Amino acid sequence: MNIGQAAHHSGLSAKMIRYYESTGLLKPANRSDSGYRLYQADDLHTLAFIKRSRDLGFSLEEVARLLTLWQDRHRASADVKALARGHIDDLSRRIAELSELRDTLTHLVATCQGDDRPDCPILKDLAAGSGCH
Repeated sequence: MNIGQAAHHSGLSAKMIRYYESTGLLKPANRSDSGYRLYQADDLHTLAFIKRSRDLGFSLEEVARLLTLWQDRHRASADVKALARGHIDDLSRRIAELSELRDTLTHLVATCQGDDRPDCPILKDLAAGSGCH
């Protein structure tokens, strides 16, 4: 199938498929006599794997490692689990950071009168954090 069909079946854009190919996540596609990329069922499985991995928030580097493990029939599942646990730790750290940001903004919004007066605790806090007043 051509790249448009592969994009349709995988749920990825043609641009993303070309990008994954350029980064080495996807092996270079076979080419037709006229130079068009041609994809096989195995390529679609790999694209689905990449898409699902990215949907779960794995970085391109992690996806590359997961692909290597997926294609290695002699892999240890412990290696896959360790990679996934590391990703969970990273997600937990990022969630904590985002929760802290949300809590800070919630507090600032609650202290802002939101009326016609110019006094604004939100802007005061932003200015204080920048070192400017």
